[in-house]
Amino acid sequence: MKIKSVKAFVINPARKGEGEGARRAPWTQSTEIANPMSRYPAYKARRGLWMPGWKTAACVVTAEDGTWGLGTTSLGEPVTTIINDHFAPLLAGENCLATEKLWDMMTRMASPYSAAGLASYAISAVDLALWDLKGKLLDRPVYELIGGPARDRIQCYATGNDTDWVMELGFKATKIACPHGPADGMSGLDRNEALVAKTREMIGPSVDLMLDCWMAFDLEFAVRMAERLRKYELKWLEDCLIPEDLQGFVAMRKRVPWQGLATGEHWYALHPFLFAVSHRLVDILQPDVMWCGWLTALLKINAMAEAAGIGVIPHGGLNDAFGQHACYALPNVPWGEYVIGTAPGVPISEGTARNPGHMEYARDGYLVPSDAPGFGMEITLEELEALTG
Repeated sequence: MKIKSVKAFVINPARKGEGEGARRAPWTQSTEIANPMSRYPAYKARRGLWMPGWKTAACVVTAEDGTWGLGTTSLGEPVTTIINDHFAPLLAGENCLATEKLWDMMTRMASPYSAAGLASYAISAVDLALWDLKGKLLDRPVYELIGGPARDRIQCYATGNDTDWVMELGFKATKIACPHGPADGMSGLDRNEALVAKTREMIGPSVDLMLDCWMAFDLEFAVRMAERLRKYELKWLEDCLIPEDLQGFVAMRKRVPWQGLATGEHWYALHPFLFAVSHRLVDILQPDVMWCGWLTALLKINAMAEAAGIGVIPHGGLNDAFGQHACYALPNVPWGEYVIGTAPGVPISEGTARNPGHMEYARDGYLVPSDAPGFGMEITLEELEALTG
């Protein structure tokens, strides 16, 4: 079966309201989160002050018989330009089941301007659409195409600073966002420790706890923070350094060998993951489901990591149908990440999914993906087109 067309466009998925029963504003609206721009006071309070306002990019790949697959990613306008102006004309007429070849073609096409960064987002959207299409053509869910269920259900850990709400929802592991970084000096270390201490006291000793530092630290602050927090038994510190600082990760691994480390959501294509695996920089790799070159790239990244005994937990992997299928099928994925965006008291099904159409939601800290063909999003072209307004 040949590819008839590849088309990308910007969508604006309808955001659900906070819903009735909210006890307070969600942590996403009320919590300062340390970030790479925290050193500049005008942009310190929240990411939205400096992040680009680009919307969601959707990609539809249509086969000769009219069957189509859907993939989505972030950074809409630049990404759709790459797909429509560069990838689409060269992919038309190719075998739509040849996902390995098509992924390789796109990474090589992007070489003049790098297959990392924006191009990686574009490759992800097309690759996801191809896998969705493949599942529909073969009438099988994607998780069966990549090996079948590796477990009866996926154990979820929750990301979010509304810890009381996370515990009420039944999660057995949780990750909180770190509010302070080097710009806050010694008081930042103190306040971060106070938050971790309070959270550990709230959840008790039997719930796993992680801390997301979101590229906000330098090496010295990261090491001092790790030493401060050792007594709270964090399972991992995440994204302590900017993603390009690979030598910084080498140094951190040497200076805090006892601390679990995780990173990778802002690594693109294969090479940084290969470096991390070769040097055993971290204990958990976290490629993002819509950013890294997705499913075809993830399978390669997971194979490298599994051979080295390093786990893979896709970033935000359970907040979209794409990641749910991968987490369900790969034995080397011990957990799935579920980001809690709703206000305390509002069911998490009221939150906004990262993909349009249908997806499953966590229940009591576990999740099972849809068994419908493809990624099981079950959205019509008419419904999808309605999101472009």
